[in-house]
Amino acid sequence: MSVSDVISLLGGVAMFLFGMALMGEALKRVAGNKLELILWRLSNTPIKGVLLGTGVTAVVQSSSATTVMVVGFVNSGMMTVRQAVGVIMGANIGTSVTGWVLCLSMLDGMRNGWITLFSTATLTAIVALCGIVMRTMCKSQTKRHFAEILLGFAVLMYGMQAMASAVEPLSESTKFISILSAFENPAVGIIVGIAVTAVLQSASAAVGILQSLTITGVITYATAFPLIMGIGIGASVPVLISAIGANKDGKRTSLIYLIINILGTIVCSALFYGIHLFAKFPFMGRAASSVGIAVVNSLYRVAMVAVLFPFITQLEKFARFLVRDGKTAEGGEKDKNMIASLEERFIAHPALAVEQSRLAMVDMADHVKDNLRRSVSLLGSYGKDKREKVNETENVIDTYEDRLGTYLVRITGRDIGEAQNKSVSLFLHTISDFERIGDHAVNLAKAADEIERKNIKFTTGAEHELNLITEAVLEIVDISFSSFENNDIPLAYRVEPLEQLIDMLCDKAKHNHVERVRAGECTLDHGFVFNDMITDFERIADHCSNIGVAMIELESNMFDTHEYLTNLKHRKTAAFNRYFDEYEEKYGF
Repeated sequence: MSVSDVISLLGGVAMFLFGMALMGEALKRVAGNKLELILWRLSNTPIKGVLLGTGVTAVVQSSSATTVMVVGFVNSGMMTVRQAVGVIMGANIGTSVTGWVLCLSMLDGMRNGWITLFSTATLTAIVALCGIVMRTMCKSQTKRHFAEILLGFAVLMYGMQAMASAVEPLSESTKFISILSAFENPAVGIIVGIAVTAVLQSASAAVGILQSLTITGVITYATAFPLIMGIGIGASVPVLISAIGANKDGKRTSLIYLIINILGTIVCSALFYGIHLFAKFPFMGRAASSVGIAVVNSLYRVAMVAVLFPFITQLEKFARFLVRDGKTAEGGEKDKNMIASLEERFIAHPALAVEQSRLAMVDMADHVKDNLRRSVSLLGSYGKDKREKVNETENVIDTYEDRLGTYLVRITGRDIGEAQNKSVSLFLHTISDFERIGDHAVNLAKAADEIERKNIKFTTGAEHELNLITEAVLEIVDISFSSFENNDIPLAYRVEPLEQLIDMLCDKAKHNHVERVRAGECTLDHGFVFNDMITDFERIADHCSNIGVAMIELESNMFDTHEYLTNLKHRKTAAFNRYFDEYEEKYGF
């Protein structure tokens, strides 16, 4: 090969890889960016796992990408190792779909009649023209993503053409032919396939290059089959790299990808070459075509899954044998909550990252609500264990805020859909409100410390007012948190009427307590701790109001809390007044 041919080949490989990545990303976006969620939620049986793994990989065009995603699922506890085995098997089948797409490059060989109009060059030009026109003219995101599919396909086909043109002179190179003859040795072919794919980190790309080499006419099926088996093993390299830093189950999942391909290679090659030893396959010495490579690749992968599917349980046990559990469990307290689900691997899959952020926000809200109730219970029944638990939970809540805030900001740097953008905006607007409610719960626990230490007893009137305000605050927390967790907008409209009533009750309670202090019914100690608690209750209601308003405003695609509250105060609707009267009758004093 000349220097210009080498440069052309490298350029073709680069264009091919870029086109494949562009087309895969655009296909995923057109599918609604929900493929990852579908894979996670529906792969609960081995058969479903295989089918979904096949489908998702056919779209993203990379078994490695699918498996890396699955490693993230297992690492965060969202999926079991057993579930992952079926998905990985399906990913091995799905990655062969790209080979069939690349068979379109064989149209140049069909020179009969009108089919000549659909040569690779003509098809690539038409697709590229349609793609750039749509990308430039269309404003719809879906149409623009579809245009990117066309452009990705055009770039991919151009890369294939460049590779094929660059390697065509090799058909006359005796040195090249002698090298390929060595690949007919199964061991050599498998090792070369592993090495090439480990460098490219894409089985689809390696198969594509092999298909482009068929234009030389010197790639036989005897050469292609060992290379295809090696390509399957080599694709495990990026998966193994992704498992660095994963927990034990994450490492087991990445190993299963390697184990499946190694065992598949051993079993299938033993059967195939064993039969070939006694009954010679006549096609082995024939020159392979692009279509032939796609057929062999698909048949091999389907056969591999068919052979290993009955042994899913044994594959899981073998992975557990290779990566054994230590004496102490990994993760500790952290794995008991949803913080562990905020996987770095999911940042590349925004739909998953947003969904996991939602689940973590809901879990954070549950911790806050539980801690508030725990603090309130301390006011009536003090206990050291309960008090220590308040501080422990507050540390968890603070960790949530820190991790979630960083994670959400990273998601905003990705190309996400309108619905996902709305969710991220809601989370960023409300995360500090949840955390601040947790802080006020700690303040209430400190008030309980003072009441216990000083043996403070409130008057009957003060107790009555505190109890009513406490019940009202617990209800507004339940309402706002429930509306957030279930995205219940009608329920969110109940928050503000109750918040305004709580403000009125707190003002009235403070006034009444000042009168009691003046009358000598309560001491200054009573007054300070009483006012502190009332202030915390009032602030909790304010933060609940922020959560409710954020949901309502973002639902209407505009966020201006001040304007909303100002309008609400000036134009109280019939529904607002009805809710307010309902709560006043329930909690008024």
